[in-house]
Amino acid sequence: MMQISDSYNQKHSLFNAMNRFIAAVNNMDQTVMVPSLLRDVPLLDEKEVDSVRTAGNGPDAYFYDRDVYSYYVLLKSIRDDIEWGVFQAEDRRKDKVDITALDLSRMEKEGEGEDLEKLFHYHLSGLHTVLSKLTRKANTLTNRYKQEIGIGSWGH
Repeated sequence: MMQISDSYNQKHSLFNAMNRFIAAVNNMDQTVMVPSLLRDVPLLDEKEVDSVRTAGNGPDAYFYDRDVYSYYVLLKSIRDDIEWGVFQAEDRRKDKVDITALDLSRMEKEGEGEDLEKLFHYHLSGLHTVLSKLTRKANTLTNRYKQEIGIGSWGH
């Protein structure tokens, strides 16, 4: 039998974060019936763009000059990488740089002499944070699409 503390801890697990992200992207994908309508629609409104520009090169700076369509494609690509694996995704997308065995051995050597448990927890925490942000972005994109096609009050 699962205890309350177990369900609380599971809520914050990487597995659940990935599932929430995949569900948000699937919802976005099912909602966006005509992705081309997203072209040239800014993801951020002007007030948000101004605050990101004045903040400098923060994590949101990547998104201020992108349209909703490019972000839609990016979110779907990340979902596919999670579902199919990075190496299989690289085989599907020839326009990306291939990760070779040499690159993998270099990455493994960089980890030598470090506390691997600390390194694991550092990256796990970072991945969880990024997945949470991507999930919010997918939900924002879905709502933005609904506003663009005039069904902004649905699902609220």
